[in-house]
Amino acid sequence: MLLRRTRPAGFWQSVTGSLAPGETPRHAAAREVWEETGLRVGGALIDLRQSVLFPIIPAWRQRYAPNVCFNREYRFALILDSRRRIQLNPREHLEYRWLPAHTAAALTGSWTNRETIETVAARLAWL
Repeated sequence: MLLRRTRPAGFWQSVTGSLAPGETPRHAAAREVWEETGLRVGGALIDLRQSVLFPIIPAWRQRYAPNVCFNREYRFALILDSRRRIQLNPREHLEYRWLPAHTAAALTGSWTNRETIETVAARLAWL
């Protein structure tokens, strides 16, 4: 599932967010899924045990201190047995789409999301 952000225009990505002070990456991921989709993950969140450092895109630079140019992304996945009703946060997202992995990977505007989608799809192919 991908979400179309309110800003920048036309930007599609998976659930994303930032760590709150004292929060673990796992807790932040579960919180962000809830805030952005209305889904409770319980113990179903899969830690892919991957992280990547990437440059913050100009459209989001104002959210950070002037000297902060990079962000660290921790990768998690949530595998659902069926599509669920999604409750978007309208301040962040305009719409969502359930997509095959190859379509989602092509649509996302985030290279880190693309890598994660491809990683999860490859792992699922081996199950």
